[in-house]
Amino acid sequence: MEKNIFKGSVVLNPVPVVLITSKNSEGKDNVFTVAWTGTICTKPPMLSISIRPERLSYEYIKETMEFTVNLPTRRLTRETDYCGVRSGRTNDKIKEMGFTLKDGKEVKSSYIEECPINIECKVKQIIPLGTHDLFLAEVLCSHIDSRLLDENQKIHFEWANLIAYSHGEYFPMPKEAIGTFGYSVAKKKSVEKRETLRKPTTKTNKKKTTTKKKKVKR
Repeated sequence: MEKNIFKGSVVLNPVPVVLITSKNSEGKDNVFTVAWTGTICTKPPMLSISIRPERLSYEYIKETMEFTVNLPTRRLTRETDYCGVRSGRTNDKIKEMGFTLKDGKEVKSSYIEECPINIECKVKQIIPLGTHDLFLAEVLCSHIDSRLLDENQKIHFEWANLIAYSHGEYFPMPKEAIGTFGYSVAKKKSVEKRETLRKPTTKTNKKKTTTKKKKVKR
């Protein structure tokens, strides 16, 4: 396998692409797109986002120390891209994109109703890195579209038609799993059982309808 050397370039791809909503102390909302985000801790549940200091959302988030992560669907790809290339200083992106904002449960920042998954966060630490500052935040609660839950209350992210970002392009999330965590060391019966649980059966009650011809009196 022949390989080329690329110096000083982060080529970690693909990555999640999300819409970050925030609200300043005056109650003004803003939204912008972030591709540099990730899970960093389980207990307490924490994630991180990287933001350039010149972004308007940087000011809002640093002022209130709160933000909400919104996971867009494939249908929102154009809106997601637009929110990444336009500034809230000159454009009302929320109005232009037709987003419906809902009040947060644990934070003052709103969340986007059109996104099936919303994660409310409280900033715990800001680390200057260079071109970007790293915001470390605790996840206070999440809003999950009920249509993504099966009968066992398992979240099926593959049902949400989420998107990913890779080297300047957007891609749909695969809808089929190629393995489950730990399957490489699990016994065969355990794997089969786990795969069965992954595919819940949906019960449909179809009522038989019969149409009776009415007798017409002549």
